Amino acid sequence: MIIPTSFEEIASYIEKDQKTVFFFTADWCPDCQFIYPAMPEIEAENPEFTFVRVDRDEFIEVAQQWDIFGIPSFVVVQNGQELGRFVDKNRKSKKEIVTFLEGLK
Repeated sequence: MIIPTSFEEIASYIEKDQKTVFFFTADWCPDCQFIYPAMPEIEAENPEFTFVRVDRDEFIEVAQQWDIFGIPSFVVVQNGQELGRFVDKNRKSKKEIVTFLEGLK
């Protein structure tokens, strides 16, 4: 999982040809803590995606611009275009995330 340190780094993944999953999260979020242990497996099972973990608090402007009001949330982009989003305030299970990603392969 890539953890960007700047807005420029985030922007560089938006324009990539490979499908990129932006995983919006925050360390204080209990629903995020719930899904953290499953993320390495999800990432390993989906090698066609690049996974980028975006701290919602550190990059609040990005979260606001992308209408990320609940976390954890997932937005998939490729070549600057949004392909799909799994964005809401509810806890997400590994199965729900995998199903969402399968629909974008």
